[in-house]
Amino acid sequence: MGAQQMIIAVEPQQIGTAGRWGKPLAHIAYRVGEGPHLFRANTPVAPREGLMVVDDGGWRGEGDGETLCNEILRECAARHFSGVVCRFQGKAVPGLEDVVARLGETCGRRGLSLYVSEPYAQSGGGAKVLIPSALSGGTLRGRLEDAGNRFGFGRVALWVDRSAEDFLLPAPSGAGTPLTMAELNRRREEQGAGVFFSSELCAHYFSYMVGGQGHFVLFDDAGSIREKLRLAGEMGVGTVFLAHDTTGELLGELLG
Repeated sequence: MGAQQMIIAVEPQQIGTAGRWGKPLAHIAYRVGEGPHLFRANTPVAPREGLMVVDDGGWRGEGDGETLCNEILRECAARHFSGVVCRFQGKAVPGLEDVVARLGETCGRRGLSLYVSEPYAQSGGGAKVLIPSALSGGTLRGRLEDAGNRFGFGRVALWVDRSAEDFLLPAPSGAGTPLTMAELNRRREEQGAGVFFSSELCAHYFSYMVGGQGHFVLFDDAGSIREKLRLAGEMGVGTVFLAHDTTGELLGELLG
């Protein structure tokens, strides 16, 4: 098994801080906008080298995917990016499937890597598929096994966010209320609840009651994230993205 590649996903204002770790950067600075065209964040520090991350926040479902694809490839050449991360949210839509398919064909010819969110895995050819680390049920091992069996373990990449959520029980939707680290710490102190570790979810948890209503809080720290990384490596996942926005203060423990 080869060494696990760590990539730090950064917003423009985080480039200086993240760059000192000597890891490749994935620049969260691009979105699909009206047209559709590629838009870059207007910041004093322009992204350069590493990967470009494109989200679909401005997608309106109109226009020609070829134009957008060409704009992405031109930006890669101008900024010396080594690849593209299509971090599109929600279910796959035809227009963006076309963009991903075009990128899948062209990136391979140009020697660029391509990563896509899971709903676009079938459109991207041999692109690597982003699997989020946060879970509310099941097991992380099962989640990665399922992805590996469907796409091939060589195509699986783990996107790691430091997560903290408060679930009101029962939680049939599997969705909780996101907590900031300050809110998480305050809730732990107020409730005085014992904290446990779930080896299935690779996350810490505690529970408490308010007004007869049960709550279940699931959260990460450096230890739980290290366990996610260890498990991913054991299962042959060769690429991991660490989202600087949520894991930045832990990078010393994770990478030092």
